[in-house]
Amino acid sequence: MRSLQMKLVSVFVLLVISVMAIVGTFMLNRVSVYYFDDFTEQMNSVFGAEMFAMLKNEAVAENGAERLDTVMGAHASAMKISTYRNYYILDGKTGETLFGSNDEKVEATPAVVAAMSGRIGQEKKISSGYIDRACPVEIDGEVRYIVYIKDTKQDLQNLTSSMFTIILRTMLFALVIAVILSFLFAKTITNPIEKITKGAKKLSLGELDTSLAVLSNDEIGTLTETFNDMATALNRTIAKVEDERNKLDTIFLYMTDGVMAFSKEGKLIHHNPTAVEMLGFDEKKERTYAEIFKDNGVDFASLLETEDSVLEYDLQVGEKTLKTSFARFGEDAGENGIIAIIHDFTAQQKLENSRREFVANVSHELRTPLTNVKSYTETLVDSPDAPEEMKSQFYSVILNETDRMTRIVKDLLTLSRLDSAKMDWKIERFSLKKSVENAYRAMEMEARRHGHKLTMSVDSSLPMFYGDRERIEQVLINLISNAVKYTPDGGKIDFSAESLDEHIKITVTDNGIGIPEKDQPRLFERFYRVDKARSRDRGGTGLGLAIAKEIVEHHGGEIKLTSVYHKGTTISVILPKNDEGEKE
Repeated sequence: MRSLQMKLVSVFVLLVISVMAIVGTFMLNRVSVYYFDDFTEQMNSVFGAEMFAMLKNEAVAENGAERLDTVMGAHASAMKISTYRNYYILDGKTGETLFGSNDEKVEATPAVVAAMSGRIGQEKKISSGYIDRACPVEIDGEVRYIVYIKDTKQDLQNLTSSMFTIILRTMLFALVIAVILSFLFAKTITNPIEKITKGAKKLSLGELDTSLAVLSNDEIGTLTETFNDMATALNRTIAKVEDERNKLDTIFLYMTDGVMAFSKEGKLIHHNPTAVEMLGFDEKKERTYAEIFKDNGVDFASLLETEDSVLEYDLQVGEKTLKTSFARFGEDAGENGIIAIIHDFTAQQKLENSRREFVANVSHELRTPLTNVKSYTETLVDSPDAPEEMKSQFYSVILNETDRMTRIVKDLLTLSRLDSAKMDWKIERFSLKKSVENAYRAMEMEARRHGHKLTMSVDSSLPMFYGDRERIEQVLINLISNAVKYTPDGGKIDFSAESLDEHIKITVTDNGIGIPEKDQPRLFERFYRVDKARSRDRGGTGLGLAIAKEIVEHHGGEIKLTSVYHKGTTISVILPKNDEGEKE
């Protein structure tokens, strides 16, 4: 009965039953009334004044009862005497049956009692099981006989039974028709509703492109059109929400800061990959605030109860310095919790330390030659009579220290231009083979001065190269110069260039002092030197390799270094083959 279709069918069935019951009751009642009225009319037509006069005349005879029986028998057809309707001649005083159309003994009915008192009696209740009339026959003011007609209503009962059967059959037939019609009628209503229901279910399952056919112009059709409009609007709205969510998810996923959300119970309910990378916890297991931030000394309950909108704490995880901000969310909805924003401050801290170290190194590098220049100059000023040999020696020192400061300033300017992308690159197509040979010739005399054996091996198939020839040669000279400086006199230095499948490899190999393994990762940092005192004595600034790395990487290449302490160092410049490409 929960189905609308069954409800409509039930309404139709109940309606048919009710109408047929009312109509049947009315018809049966009208038949009964008609039968009673017909009986009354027949009795009135028979028992008129003439009939009563005749009955009195017959009644005064000696055998009056018998004569009355004869008179009534003569009028039997008029009274429609039958098996179910009979007449009787009764004694007027005792009500005893004297004669009749059958042998039945008449009981003292209300009509008989009324006739015995001198009145015409008749049963007037339609609901009674019979219809009768009792007519008194009076002689000299005394009721001598009673003419009594009684109808058992058997005809009426047969008629009503037949009518009831007809009504019942009619009702059953009407019920069948009603059920069929109600099903059809219900289908016309429920089918569109079922389609709308199925469409709504599809919408709930995420099939947002659902659309229903409009088959009518009535209220159902209007409802279907409204559903389609709703589905379209919902589709657009969800698409917009999905688009915004995707944007937020993308932002959240690729944020450089870690983001974590904790429920009011302290359980981790959301996080991004950056947070996992920063804190190093297992994201596959259920985690809590206490497990993740167990070492920061901040209680979760205090975060929920604090009146501050944002709380910031520094957290040390291994070598990482993390700045963590905590904020509450969802207070209005009652489902409050804590959001943690984690910023990795390690790079900024390292940059700040590098900046301080850089300033300190520059200051120190410039202060040393300036101090020497000042000292020797003051000595010359204070000793005007000093020997010429000493003066010449002091002037030579001042000149060397000035050249050293010039090199430092020049290297600093080069790095500044590289950092600010203001380097004036002179890109041209040139012979890399000639540049290698130029670098070799530029350092050949310096290598001989230290007693080194400098050899060169150049691949004849070395291609042309697009780039800044002067800067490339600067890098090669710097690499050979380092090998010459940091190889004990009488060493061996191999300088080679070869063409590979897609790259050009230029290598400088020496058998010098080598570089400790712990210092190798920092060798290309600015001002970093393995042995600062010895490097300074050999004229190094600690900027050469940093500049070389910047120049090579600008040309799309890389520098690789391998070294064994006290055995030697190999440093390689790998450049891409770009002869067929466009100029940068």
